[in-house]
Amino acid sequence: MKRLGILGGMSWESTAHLYRLLNREVAARLGGLHSADLLIRSVDFGAIEPLQRAGDWAEAARLLGEAGRGLRAAGAEGLLIATNTMHKVADEVEAIAGLPLIHIVDATAAALKAAGVTRAGLLATRYTMEQDFYRRRMAERHGIELLTPEPPARAEVHRIIYEELCRGRILAASRDFYRRTVRDLASCGAQAVILGCTEICLLLDPADEGSALPLFDGTALHARAAVDWMLKND
Repeated sequence: MKRLGILGGMSWESTAHLYRLLNREVAARLGGLHSADLLIRSVDFGAIEPLQRAGDWAEAARLLGEAGRGLRAAGAEGLLIATNTMHKVADEVEAIAGLPLIHIVDATAAALKAAGVTRAGLLATRYTMEQDFYRRRMAERHGIELLTPEPPARAEVHRIIYEELCRGRILAASRDFYRRTVRDLASCGAQAVILGCTEICLLLDPADEGSALPLFDGTALHARAAVDWMLKND
């Protein structure tokens, strides 16, 4: 099993969930008492979030890249950024860290393509929904078109992530709002919806039969792709 380095803490709520997913996936595949060989660098999100708001992505990339370099020095053989939004600087982080990076867009796209989805809705932070780093990679590398909610809904999706989910607050009213947003995306022609923020899976269950569209949980798909990499050739 190869050793995976994780850049987490953005937020720690979703990183804890990812940790469980990785270990459960390894245990399911290998059986017995097996668990994932991981190194986690959990950064202070209180230092990263202001950089996001200020648009200082270069400094954010430097901080995460140096953290990734530390994981490499500790023995990590590959790297996973445990957040969708910070994949905006994935190439820079990969270069600074000097480790191969498992990209969340590629992991999500593989599942969408396997399901025959060519147009999907995207629920995420406003950075991921409104900037082009996620949508461009999904379109150019995988041929999948992404739709996002209307501006007022985008703002509320973003607010719920930062003010509630990142703080461990799971509210029924917010779940209902997300479900209505999924229905709106269906009416705009989406064939499925990507849960494109690592916290959203804490609120919406992809197994929910009441959802207007199939839900693709980027966090779970990222974890599976990471375990594929960890166990390849084992």
